[in-house]
Amino acid sequence: MADLRLRRSVLYMPGSNQRALDKAKELPADCLILDLEDAVAPEAKDLAREQVCAAVKAGGYGDRELIIRVNGPQTPWGEQDLKAAIEAKPDAILMPKVSSTAVLEAIANRLEALDAPEDIDVWAMIETPAAILNIEKIAQARRTVPGSRLTCFVLGTNDLAKDTWAQLVKGRAPMMPWIMFALAAARANGLTILDGVFNDIADVDGCREECRQSRDLGFDGKTIIHPNQIEPANSCFAPSAEEVERAQKVIDAFNLEENARRGAIKVDGRMYERQHLGMMRRAVAWHEAILAKGT
Repeated sequence: MADLRLRRSVLYMPGSNQRALDKAKELPADCLILDLEDAVAPEAKDLAREQVCAAVKAGGYGDRELIIRVNGPQTPWGEQDLKAAIEAKPDAILMPKVSSTAVLEAIANRLEALDAPEDIDVWAMIETPAAILNIEKIAQARRTVPGSRLTCFVLGTNDLAKDTWAQLVKGRAPMMPWIMFALAAARANGLTILDGVFNDIADVDGCREECRQSRDLGFDGKTIIHPNQIEPANSCFAPSAEEVERAQKVIDAFNLEENARRGAIKVDGRMYERQHLGMMRRAVAWHEAILAKGT
C-alpha cells in the first residue's frame, strides 16, 4: 500500500487543443487522459495525434499519469494513433469500445509486433451493451490473454446511455445494475475502475454529489471533463479526518498484545472483525498518499 497510485480525478483533455494540453501541467488532477477520440473532430485527428504525442515526449506534467486515448483499430486513425502513442511512451493507452476479449487480444498482438515498452499499460473503455454482457470475460483477460497489459476499466456512461436509451438522471438508477456489474468484475480480477463523467460542468454541487456516490459505490476515482470538477473528485475520494482517525484506532487496537488472537474487538462501542483491517489500512494508506502528493 505504500505505493498506492492516486486516481481520484482523471481529466480528459482534447488533444487538438494545445492551450488545454499546456494548462493541464498546472492542474491538480491525479491523471490526464489526452484524447484523440471523442473530443476531437475528424478533420483535427492528425493534429491532435501530433500535439498529444509531442506533449507526452516533452513531459512537464510532474507525477501525473498520462494516458492516451486512441481511436479504435477499425477507424482510419487507429493504427497511426497506436504507433505514435507507443513511440511517445505514455503510462497507458486507453482503448475505446472494448466489447469483447477479441479487442484485447488484437491490441496485445499489435503491442508485441510494434515492440511496445513493457511499462505501457492498457486501459479499457467499458461503454457498450456488449461490454456489459461480456464484462466478466473482459476483466478475466488480465490473466487469460497473453500480453494483455490490462490494468483499468473506464466506464463510458454517455455511450452506454446512447446505445441503450437509458436516461442520464440524478442518482443514475437506470444504469446502476451495469455499473455494479462492471465494478464487481474489476474487483474480482484486480483491476482499477473509474466512473464515467458528469456532463453538467456548471453544476459543481451535482458533480460533487455524483463523485460522493462513486466513492460510496467503490470506484477508485472519477473521469472528469472540466477543471472545476477536479476539486469535487479529489475531496470526495479522500477519506475524511474522522475516517482516518477511526481507522488508525482500529489498527492500533488489533496490534495490542491482548488482541493478538481475537477475531473481533470493540472500539468506541463498535465491533470490528479482522476482515475490517484491510479496509482500515487502505484508508490510512490513501490518506498518506494524498498527504505525500500535497493535493
